[in-house]
Order: sequence, then structure tokens, then C-alpha cells
Amino acid sequence: MFLNKLGLLFVPLNKIPTVMKRKIVITDDDPGVLEIFKIIFEKEGFDTVTLSSPKPLLQNQYLDADIYLLDKQLSGSDGIEICKFLKQNELTRHKPVLIISANPNARALSEEAGADDFIEKPFLKKELLAKVFKNIQQCV
Repeated sequence: MFLNKLGLLFVPLNKIPTVMKRKIVITDDDPGVLEIFKIIFEKEGFDTVTLSSPKPLLQNQYLDADIYLLDKQLSGSDGIEICKFLKQNELTRHKPVLIISANPNARALSEEAGADDFIEKPFLKKELLAKVFKNIQQCV
């Protein structure tokens, strides 16, 4: 910071701290659901990655996410297994993983897999955001 020729306080743009967006990776095999999640989280300022298949996660892509949101029932795969994979990976095991499912019995499976939270479908947007923000805060 310094005073410019007019005596006004001046801060060069490269010295202003930037607010980094939180990155959320969402995996669901329903394109409509993914689009809704994308709208919700981008409106909240998240950098949002939506995946219709967990394959990129299993190939160690998107390890830089701040939080993962996984549908329990994926075509040809299981969100519980993806959660286990993320929780066993040195680079992602400390990052929050939330499982979403219409099956309330999936809550116990999610806990066993190491998921940080569970969201039962249908859910309120307010509930979804509260759980995501709570888990991000606990991770910091």
C-alpha cells in the first residue's frame, strides 16, 4: 500500500488477497440431478465439478476438491465403494465425503465406509447447504 500522486491510498491489484473458491466434486448418474446441484453450488460461489461416472475419481483425478458429494447408487458402481477409495487415499482421506441416498438404510453403510455425513433424499436445499458448509468448516 502507498499513497498515489493525489494522496489517495493505493493498493496494487496483485497485492489484494483473493478469495479462493471452494471446490466441490459431485458424482451422480442422473444428469438432471447433476444440473440442479451445479446451479445450487455455483450460486453459493463453489467451483463445481459434476461427474456422471466415478471413473475419474478412481483414476485419481479431482484430488484437489475441498469436499465430495457422492450418490450412493451409481450405474455400475457404488458411492460407498468410492467413499472407501477416497478415505484410503493419502491425498483425500482428510477431505469430507458426503453420501446422498433415497435409501435410509444407506446411512449405516455410509458411516462404515468413513463418510463424514449422510443426506437422505428428498432433502431441502437449506439442509444440503448446511451439511456441506458444516463439513467444510470442520475440515479447515
